[in-house]
Amino acid sequence: MTTTEEPGSYRSIWTYLRELEFTQGYVEVDGVRTRYAEAGPRDAPPVLMLHGTGGHWETFAPTLQALSEHFHCVAIDMVGNGFSEKPDHDYEIDVYVRQVQAVMGHFGMDRAHLIGMSLGAWVCAATAVHHPHRVRRMILMSPAGLIATASNMARIRRERTAAVNDPSWESIRKVFEHLIADEDNRLPDLIALRQAIYQRADTRDTIDHLLVLQDPEARDRNLIPERDWAGIQAPTMVVASGKDHGEYQSTARTVSRLIPESEVFEMPEVRHWPHFEDPESFNRAALTFLRK
Repeated sequence: MTTTEEPGSYRSIWTYLRELEFTQGYVEVDGVRTRYAEAGPRDAPPVLMLHGTGGHWETFAPTLQALSEHFHCVAIDMVGNGFSEKPDHDYEIDVYVRQVQAVMGHFGMDRAHLIGMSLGAWVCAATAVHHPHRVRRMILMSPAGLIATASNMARIRRERTAAVNDPSWESIRKVFEHLIADEDNRLPDLIALRQAIYQRADTRDTIDHLLVLQDPEARDRNLIPERDWAGIQAPTMVVASGKDHGEYQSTARTVSRLIPESEVFEMPEVRHWPHFEDPESFNRAALTFLRK
């Protein structure tokens, strides 16, 4: 938003949540105090939503209203992220997968649809590989977990470390330049929320644990090999974000070819957060896919 906009055009995270009946809270799972948002009837088919590196459940604020009309939706702050607990150890993929299993158990989800973005998509795919009986369908946005380039890992580590060391408005705003293509969609309270997280002492103390997957050795041992992507049984929708970094576009195209029952949803005008930049298009496609 700019100062010249009319008051009626102002948008915030609350714009998407103000008419939604939902619960925010904390639950102790796998020994981690985990922040969550829950919406939709508990007897509806379950959907679990997972954010990207350094994220928080609010990235799904534009998604919860539409999906919760048909599904029991839970979005979490993954371990070491957002306002969830940040234990003193590295957060590799198996740590996140254990948390996902524990969250599903707490909310009575024997099997669930999984929606993940970036790191969250990686965790979704790993869950589908190692616990196929727990996954119904998946939606993968800006997926990671297949390849890793030194330049992209260095960029992520550099940007996030700088933002935590100097959590100024300008520093945090620069992080969102790589996440959201249209500046008007980099909402001020979204930046303020991330700033509040990066100003926390526990975030500063554990940032190296969070960024361990940007280290080549750790990244390599956590990547999902092509044969495992090809063994995923869950029907999958892969979102191709046209303005995202090339690594994520390449991964999206490749995993869509590897996963036997997959389809690609093209979103050419968005970057790393497609569901946040164009929720109308994403929500419509997601509902169609998940309700098949």
